[in-house]
Amino acid sequence: MNFNQVVQFNFPTTIRFGANAVKELPAYLKQNNLTKPLLVTDPIIAELPFFKQIIADIKQLGLSVEVFSDIHKNPVKSDVIKGAEVFDASSRDSIIGIGGGAAIDVARAIVLRINHREDLFKYDDLIGGDVFITNDVPPFITIPTTAGTGSEVGRSAIIADDITHQKKILFSPKLLAKIVFADPLLTMNLPAGVTAATGMDALTHNMEAFLAKNYHPMCDGIALEGIRLISQSLEKAVKTPDLTSRAEMLLASMMGAIAFQKGLGVVHSMAHPLSSLLDTHHGLANAVNIPYGMRFNISGSEDRFIRIASTLELKKHTGEDVVQYLFDLNTRVGIPHKLRDIYVKEEQLDTLADLAFADFAHPNNPKPVSRADFRTLYAEAY
Repeated sequence: MNFNQVVQFNFPTTIRFGANAVKELPAYLKQNNLTKPLLVTDPIIAELPFFKQIIADIKQLGLSVEVFSDIHKNPVKSDVIKGAEVFDASSRDSIIGIGGGAAIDVARAIVLRINHREDLFKYDDLIGGDVFITNDVPPFITIPTTAGTGSEVGRSAIIADDITHQKKILFSPKLLAKIVFADPLLTMNLPAGVTAATGMDALTHNMEAFLAKNYHPMCDGIALEGIRLISQSLEKAVKTPDLTSRAEMLLASMMGAIAFQKGLGVVHSMAHPLSSLLDTHHGLANAVNIPYGMRFNISGSEDRFIRIASTLELKKHTGEDVVQYLFDLNTRVGIPHKLRDIYVKEEQLDTLADLAFADFAHPNNPKPVSRADFRTLYAEAY
């Protein structure tokens, strides 16, 4: 594949993929009569040269731009409320999410908020709130700048309560982006640590989706191809990035997000409390926990681990070999093996276990996970 050439595919959102795909954004806005977009991003990206160039390119066509970047690293409800207020005050007509999972999740939640003004968490999918998402939403465009969450192709946003830190899922097909501009050049200058953490996040999505108990053979096939792409590209993207490694990681990230409509599992339920309680980067939290969660899942899923091991081209096709591969990969890309190395304290493990057991992800795990199981897993990972 020549990643210098922009190609289009639909699954189901239209995806414009390849180097300089983002350059097509201004013309797309103009052609669709979107003259006043709200650009939603994080405070770091808002100051980067490529972001300022995007703004300049949009303005060059005579369009008006407003930027909202007042968001947390792990998004909370108040971020969404503030963003919607900016949309209203500046009379915007569309929303563009630019960044990693946090920025795009906030952007997507703002999209929901514009014409659904009851309490945001009334629309929580975990309590059936998706049935209340009935109104039209403003046009939504996504531009990923990391290869991790794959939020750009998703239809849900994960937003935490400001007080309780519990994560809620806002979900609806209406929240799919109209178009994604997936430009691997936007990921070229990511620091090695961010590349590693987001890449392991994408690997976790693909592996957990493949193991999830729900039946979805199409997601299984996508997940295995995502695993294969990451296995051949992540270390290169971290250490000596080039267009091919960055493009393949961006593809694998989107594939993980498509695959996990089948479900996630124990690793995400371990990772979510680290982010909401301790503000740990979500990808890093997944990366440290994935070997332990995968080991927990071997029993009863041996056939699935054989297929994962085969996709990874391991010498032996056992679950333990997959677990060892994950430990080794973390070492190669600079991810620590223990929670204590990412500032988790032993006295926090009980609270983390409570939050993990209350999390939405593990009911789709291939086998049940009790509160005691979570406490044991955290102790092993600590």
